[in-house]
Amino acid sequence: MSYWFCLNHHAVEGQDGCAYKDRLGPYDTEAEAARALEKVKERNEEWDNDPRWNDKPAD
Repeated sequence: MSYWFCLNHHAVEGQDGCAYKDRLGPYDTEAEAARALEKVKERNEEWDNDPRWNDKPAD
């Protein structure tokens, strides 16, 4: 079974939850889905600090 994190309700849902456009996932476990927003934050911080993705113009 797969699980999603609902962005409207801030809750873990199964396949019959809200529309897919309002969810993150799928995840293999409820625990993974429950920390979806934490994972998004971690990835954003990694990308923001990745020197290969520096948006500043070269001098």
